[in-house]
Amino acid sequence: MRDVTDADFEAEVIGSELPVLVEFTADWCPPCRQMGPVLRALAAEEGDRLKVVQLNVDANPATTNAYKVLSMPTFMVFRDGEPVKAMVGARPRRRLLEELADVL
Repeated sequence: MRDVTDADFEAEVIGSELPVLVEFTADWCPPCRQMGPVLRALAAEEGDRLKVVQLNVDANPATTNAYKVLSMPTFMVFRDGEPVKAMVGARPRRRLLEELADVL
C-alpha cells in the first residue's frame, strides 16, 4: 500500500489504469490505524485488479478539500480518473469487500 500526496495524486490516482481505493487518513485517527492491516491485506490480494493507496489529510489539504473529505477514515474509489464510490468509517474486511464488489 502506497502513500500518495497532493503532488502525485494526479499521476498515482487520476491517471491509474486500475481502479484505485484511496483511504483518506490521519495519524491521530484510531479507526484509520485499525484499517491498516485490512488495507494491506486487500492490496496484497487484489493488487492485479485494484490499487490501494492512502493520503494523509493533514499533510495534503488540497486533495482533501477538493474531494470534500470531512471524516476519517474516508474511502473513495476512483475509476478512469473519477470518484465512483465513497464510504466513511472503519469497517470489517468482509464488509469492505462486499462494498467494493461492484467496482472490481
